[in-house]
Amino acid sequence: MNTKIDGKALVYCDGAFNTPNGKTAHGLVRFTERYEVTGVIDRKYAGQDAGMVLDGKNYGIPIFKDLKTALEQVGLENRPKIMVVGLAPDGGRLPPEAKAAVKMALESGMNVDSGLHDFIFKDDELMAIAAKNSCRVRDIRRTPDRDQLHFFTGKIEEVDCLKIALLGTDSAVGKRTTAWIIVHAFRNAGLKAEMVGTGQTAWMQGAKYSMIMDSCINDFLSGEIEHAVHEAWKNESPDLIVIEGQGSLMNPAYPGGFEILAAGRPDYVILQHAPMRLEYDGFPGYVLHPVREQINAIEAVSGKKVIAITVNHEGMTREEILPACATISKETGLPAFDVLEYGADALVELLKTCLK
Repeated sequence: MNTKIDGKALVYCDGAFNTPNGKTAHGLVRFTERYEVTGVIDRKYAGQDAGMVLDGKNYGIPIFKDLKTALEQVGLENRPKIMVVGLAPDGGRLPPEAKAAVKMALESGMNVDSGLHDFIFKDDELMAIAAKNSCRVRDIRRTPDRDQLHFFTGKIEEVDCLKIALLGTDSAVGKRTTAWIIVHAFRNAGLKAEMVGTGQTAWMQGAKYSMIMDSCINDFLSGEIEHAVHEAWKNESPDLIVIEGQGSLMNPAYPGGFEILAAGRPDYVILQHAPMRLEYDGFPGYVLHPVREQINAIEAVSGKKVIAITVNHEGMTREEILPACATISKETGLPAFDVLEYGADALVELLKTCLK
């Protein structure tokens, strides 16, 4: 029996599913060890299967037009006890319509998990309803107290397994999804691999070792990355640790990756790229830096090699994927893989050659 950490859940993603702002919901539809996802809420795709909309594969996860309909249709036997806010909008704000859905969920006796920067625990109205109905509210991005945070110590140098940083050329480009695919493929090959999550969605997917970079106090950011990697190594003795990237080194709104390179001390970098993107996600006029230029920046900053490109095939037909990979390989001199479409076996064989 495949038990989940927290049980059955509905994922609220109204108006954002199958868009970059729905990436939290996408991650939970594709894979999570924390929840048994029984449905997604998005009126645009109501009546369809979430997997068919997202990946052209039937995952058995229905999409409902609203929370009321979802609760009516799943029935008492399958009634989920959690509503997860699966939105990931720019700035991480809770839209008014999402707040209304949270209120309805709490009034229905459901627990609520949210990964947004607008914390539910600060909303007196919602918390009064939660208290009345004995509902749990978890703000995943809520920063731990300072006495629970870690400062960088240098203990990362003890970690003697292969460490890979999965960085990207943009935000919302599929870094986390690719990281999980690599971890699972490594395990399927009979080797031990661990994912170190660095965002709220990885935690929601059940990443055992994680921290949330974009809400961590800056003085402790390096220490929290180091601690998560070190704990994964100390407790699990893995052959491979994959560190999930955030944003991208040159993204104007979400510059990310330097802390992972500096504190996580990866041995190599894999770079995720969406060939059809011309501008940084959500910022028209900000032209995406060429892949070769981004590789040069990563290698200059870290002194470590980018060893492969992983491709996000958004905006492409299946027939266009392999030619796009070939073009990237020709431009960069690096192997390029679409692991979401074709699996990660070939990439795993490459990583095996890097094992210590």
